[in-house]
Amino acid sequence: MRDGALASPGNRGGTSDLARSTRIYRLPALTRLLIRFGSILVNLLCATLRYKVVDEAGFLDKPFPRPVVILVWHNRILAMPAVFRRYYPKRKGLLVLTSASRDGAYLSEFVRCFGMGAVRGSSSRRGAAALLDLVRSVEAGFDLCITPDGPRGPRYSLGPGALLLSERCHVPLMPLLVEYSAFWRFKSWDGFAVPKPFSLVTVTALSLIEIESSETEAAFEEKRLQVETRMTERLVMK
Repeated sequence: MRDGALASPGNRGGTSDLARSTRIYRLPALTRLLIRFGSILVNLLCATLRYKVVDEAGFLDKPFPRPVVILVWHNRILAMPAVFRRYYPKRKGLLVLTSASRDGAYLSEFVRCFGMGAVRGSSSRRGAAALLDLVRSVEAGFDLCITPDGPRGPRYSLGPGALLLSERCHVPLMPLLVEYSAFWRFKSWDGFAVPKPFSLVTVTALSLIEIESSETEAAFEEKRLQVETRMTERLVMK
């Protein structure tokens, strides 16, 4: 998941100063209209799906006092807006990290239709500025969602950004495992998956991971590999 405007659950359509400051492209009105139409089609598809949520993190059981950084692999994000609308608890709001490219602008507009917000940037473009925006968002109490192998992969390779953010802001990581019982697969770098109508979407919130400061690069790399393994060892959709 990767773009939109900052919006709390109580103000789905609102746009904050932070969201305006991070927008790179201003999409033409026709493009925005087409994206909204696409979001309606996704809504229709998601309305046919069945959902199962396994909350190993205890995130939904009781109010969690701190922001969290949600991690989900890039090829499993299509059903996430519907999951957000159904199950996300009443909190400050959810902000997703998207690329600073034109594709990121499209996705930004798309997630806006589902009440989510965004920060624009990636390791290749606006990386430092995006990290600063994310830090400010966490400090303001927003939860974040990052696709740690996006925007260009390699597939299922966890980049360092989420761990750096967790270290810097002292907030836990919450990996999500998303599985579709039946799906179509795109021939893209990530093997993007589209759930088939009436299939089962299973979302497992894994136990929270606290990332302490690392003394050496080797120690940091060991933690990165541990998180990556946690997110891949139980995958069914490869």
